[in-house]
Amino acid sequence: MMEDNYIKKDGYKKRPLWQWILLYVVAAGAAYGLIYYFFFGKNNDYVYNQSQNQTNNQQNTGAISNDYFLNLSNNGLTSLSQSIFDQTNLQELDISNNSLTGAIPAEIRKLKNLIILNASYNQMTGVPAEIGQLLNLQVLDLSYNQITGLPNELGNLKNLKTLNLSGNAYSQQDLNGIRSKLPTTVNIIISQ
Repeated sequence: MMEDNYIKKDGYKKRPLWQWILLYVVAAGAAYGLIYYFFFGKNNDYVYNQSQNQTNNQQNTGAISNDYFLNLSNNGLTSLSQSIFDQTNLQELDISNNSLTGAIPAEIRKLKNLIILNASYNQMTGVPAEIGQLLNLQVLDLSYNQITGLPNELGNLKNLKTLNLSGNAYSQQDLNGIRSKLPTTVNIIISQ
């Protein structure tokens, strides 16, 4: 007899309040997810496509990127695309674990907002003087390359916190000249 109170004229039972609340919560969550995806999720371009500016040795390079971070590590690169240096908002650039030779291109000076530069584990033999123009640079990792000389301009990096030169054959005289210009708080890593 009690059940008869919950049956409507058309034969369907009334839903308890908790079922209606659950239904509204699920529907609201789905709507929120769709709104977030279409208005916010698509605005972040996480894959940097270099297909317009590829060199022969950079074909199909998969890099992870957004406006402030570019990860080109472990891609077997032997040179860097000039388009990288047009991304002036970059704060972190990782070109580690590639096959880069010579020196980082002088165009590195364009990346004035760079805070972290990781160029470790390559075969670079030099560092361009223009790197001394990156006044916001805080971490510079040049470890495990074949660097034989260091530019005095590294001493201009007054915001530098860490300079990693491990595994290189630079001149101690170069390092002493740079060290005298840098703040005493800079952590210079020189272990072989």
